[in-house]
Amino acid sequence: MAVACTLKPVTELRGVGPRLAERLAKLGISQVRDLLFHLPLRYEDRSTRVPIGRLRAGEHVLIEGVVELCEVAPGRRRRLLCRVSDGTGSLTLVFFHFYPKLQADLARGTTIQCFGEVRDGPGMPQMIHPEYRHADANDEAWESEGLTPIYPSTQGLQQNSLRRLVKDALLYAETEQGLPDLLAGLGLELPGLYESLSYLHCPPTDAPRDLLENGSHPCRHRLALEELVAHHLTLRRLRASMQQLVVAPALPPADRLKKPFLSQLPFQLTQAQARVVAEVEADLATEQAMLRLVQGDVGSGKTVVAALAILGAVEAGWQAVVMAPTELLAEQHMRNFAAWLEPLGVEMAWLSGRLSGRSRQAQLQAVADGRAQVVVGTHALFQETVSFARLGLVVIDEQHRFGVHQRLALREKGREAGVQPHQLIMTATPIPRTLAMTAYADLDVSVIDELPPGRTPVRTVAVASSRRPEVVERVRAACAEGRQAYWVCTLVEESEVLQAEAAEVAAENLAEALPELRVGLVHGRQKSAEKEAVMAAFKRHELDLLVATTVIEVGVDVPNASLMIIENAERLGLSQLHQLRGRVGRGAAASSCVLMYQGPLSRTAKERLAVMRETTDGFEVARRDLEIRGPGEFLGTRQTGALQYRVADLERDAGLLPTVHRIGDRLLAEYPERVDALVRRWVGDAERYGQV
Repeated sequence: MAVACTLKPVTELRGVGPRLAERLAKLGISQVRDLLFHLPLRYEDRSTRVPIGRLRAGEHVLIEGVVELCEVAPGRRRRLLCRVSDGTGSLTLVFFHFYPKLQADLARGTTIQCFGEVRDGPGMPQMIHPEYRHADANDEAWESEGLTPIYPSTQGLQQNSLRRLVKDALLYAETEQGLPDLLAGLGLELPGLYESLSYLHCPPTDAPRDLLENGSHPCRHRLALEELVAHHLTLRRLRASMQQLVVAPALPPADRLKKPFLSQLPFQLTQAQARVVAEVEADLATEQAMLRLVQGDVGSGKTVVAALAILGAVEAGWQAVVMAPTELLAEQHMRNFAAWLEPLGVEMAWLSGRLSGRSRQAQLQAVADGRAQVVVGTHALFQETVSFARLGLVVIDEQHRFGVHQRLALREKGREAGVQPHQLIMTATPIPRTLAMTAYADLDVSVIDELPPGRTPVRTVAVASSRRPEVVERVRAACAEGRQAYWVCTLVEESEVLQAEAAEVAAENLAEALPELRVGLVHGRQKSAEKEAVMAAFKRHELDLLVATTVIEVGVDVPNASLMIIENAERLGLSQLHQLRGRVGRGAAASSCVLMYQGPLSRTAKERLAVMRETTDGFEVARRDLEIRGPGEFLGTRQTGALQYRVADLERDAGLLPTVHRIGDRLLAEYPERVDALVRRWVGDAERYGQV
């Protein structure tokens, strides 16, 4: 098949040499197609010249006048000053960076046109580094019937160059058989693709600039819709191809083990848990590999759902693996699953980076020969030395913390037995619906949207670090009532640069300030056994106050703890703050979270603290987090090349998502031959990143 015109390298456009190509590459532009989707940030109206005598500060305008004076002003910072007049008034052009050619270009008596921002200056208005041209030049006049686009750029790349290249790219697009309109005939009243691109790059003067710039113009919708469809189809195709390559083992519900497991739990499943368990069991019972994301707020009971899935694998004669991103969370899972499963006769194994020598070899052997039915561990599970006998189920906790290739490596472990293992992915970071419908189009999503009975909402306050003595007294009062408290610091050792109180120093100071309390310390640099002993003592209420770093963010369950203090809260993201807050409020007692901050606060930090005060709903926190950070950072995918949308904005374009699914279904069913071109246009090489 012939290569489409717009997929040609950008170096085939006139005037694009190695240096210009290098600058374009910094903007992600390597093909002609990339120029088409490099849309303007804003637009300027250069259709009408404004008399200098009518200029107002803050306006971006086009003026024409005669150069009356052009000279270099001496001083600590040399400047080129050029006075231009048009009979109605005078204007000073100021250039801080200039060469002799510029001074010669602006010789006295020359008639020029300038476009720039008007500022107040000494004696007359001024423009600093305006765009200019000779009024009698033969090249295209600035005065036109359309708005002038202003593009995202980089150092050394002028707007005029970008505009010329985009116009050339549009000529290529026009010759590409009209860029086949893959969404035509689907009952949508939107402009065509080429029409939309042409309009956005060259809008008429009377175009609605507000709609163009805020992304709500129909032409923007047209492009955003197609891009979202392309990403959606990419993930769906990858899922289909994975399921066709290798069959998964059919794992019926655990009839023998399920009843005794549920009877030993000190609580009943919530309706939400029961619903999700049924969804998972239905997936596992087929030979199509399950790819299910179970999301729920902290404390909603995802681990119990995972345990029932694991029992189904074990009862059917297959192994299950549970992977967590930190040793502390993996240890917590090991304790929970061992307490639940070992009484039922299930053999467990533990693998972490700190396990070595004979102990490690014994665990590896138990996994390889199949004696270990359930394996719990950290990233150590990825290593080549780990081999499974019959891996049928992979459970991944907090999946967004693992890199793409790590998750892929663990899935490949199941191929050793000639099967595609089922995957159950859990996250206590609720993912907004807008992201779940697009970023996880290849996954089925289950939501545990109900907390167990008896859980109390956590009251959250933000206080300046100057009020630290008040906070210490609050800890004293809570512990005097028989409750326990956490005190979280962001660093283990002191750092003058970050100005964050070290956990070790905080523990010493708090023990001195609160001599009647039993104070413990946990941080990531302690040995595993030491951390385990401290956490166990805190859970048994042998400690009143636990000073810790963010290692306790997930996986710690102490119902008697009712007070969470987070120092330097302005340094943490919303997800971390919400996870830490979730360590309290697990019992019936009223619980509080105190966010101590060091001023002055940035705008983003103020927004985060406000969100934490306003809501305890994890899904609302996640939605606001998406607004603040954007999808790439939210999902941890910015480094992988995935989810780098050119036009679409998942928050702004959320209303398009139901249509995206409908179009995806129809394209796959009725126009499968068109899908390749659509995916290639928008996703390109990034498609491979969906294979997780």
